[in-house]
Amino acid sequence: MSLPHAILTALLEKPSSGLELTRRFDKSIGYFWSATHQQIYRELGRLESGGLIRTLPSEQPARGQRKSYEVLPAGREELARWTAASQDPRPMRDTLLLRMRAAAVVGTEGIEADLRRHLDLHRRQLAEYEEIEKRDFPPGKDSSQDRLRHLVLRAGIDLETFWTRWLTHALEEFPDLPGPGTA
Repeated sequence: MSLPHAILTALLEKPSSGLELTRRFDKSIGYFWSATHQQIYRELGRLESGGLIRTLPSEQPARGQRKSYEVLPAGREELARWTAASQDPRPMRDTLLLRMRAAAVVGTEGIEADLRRHLDLHRRQLAEYEEIEKRDFPPGKDSSQDRLRHLVLRAGIDLETFWTRWLTHALEEFPDLPGPGTA
């Protein structure tokens, strides 16, 4: 149910075409809520047929022309309703953690190398988030909208910091674990 709300949020920030929206998902919203281009286009159709968004009028013929969308009052109301509603946190599901648990009974072969790969990926993501923070949230940029957006980014920074610390600790444990194939 959250993809339509992510799209409504993005369109309220800036009316966009489907292509522009997918690019924005790739660069910002996609860091915490991913969607394929097909999912976004499909959801745009649903939102439009549901009366939550509309295609902006175009001065040129529609054939082959990009359609841009804007949120209608019903879409804003739906987003406000959804934002105000209470939701429980989702349980964590992570295949790496499940594989670590399985390694306890079948052996650690391949796990250490994958932990190193994950550590590298999380370090890169952390560096990217920190660069975004420097670029987009300099001191003094503290409107309520900026502060809320910065909180979302801080969640990403804090999660990546957690993963880099945890993976570093896990790799420190490996020299003391039984070798591959022994549990």
